[in-house]
Amino acid sequence: MEQAIYRFATETDVPAILDLIRQLAIYEKAADQVVATEELLRESLFENHAAEVLLVEKDGRSVGFAVFFTSFSTWLGKAGIFLEDLFVLPDERGKGYGKGLLQHLAQIAVERGCGRLEWNCLDWNQPSIDFYLSLGAARMDCWTTYRLEGDTLEALAAQLSR
Repeated sequence: MEQAIYRFATETDVPAILDLIRQLAIYEKAADQVVATEELLRESLFENHAAEVLLVEKDGRSVGFAVFFTSFSTWLGKAGIFLEDLFVLPDERGKGYGKGLLQHLAQIAVERGCGRLEWNCLDWNQPSIDFYLSLGAARMDCWTTYRLEGDTLEALAAQLSR
């Protein structure tokens, strides 16, 4: 692995974070779905503390990131870390940065007394699936992710005011 710096993002990193988000969306064939702005990221990450960002830098340039937040397991009775996104720029892959990000997240989870580190992966993303399995991650085939967003989220919430 080439020399890299792993660090928590600060508010001045918001432009780099947004660029990495856009690069991730391009990779996942969903560039048109990114509505995040620098202002929204500043508010969500650094005012509301909704999530944290771990950056990996090489030669002063952000080449990857991990966006994560605290989750909770009722069965364990402990907090956990949910990894929302892990991304390394395509030209920087294969150098150990993704593994380094996960190692740092594992260390954070252990230091914080978390019971688990979890994430989702797109079914078609076989390179990432192979990578995660190589680290010893267990596939949770018995769970399916569901989502409410946009109009359907608002419609469900509006049912309370009727």
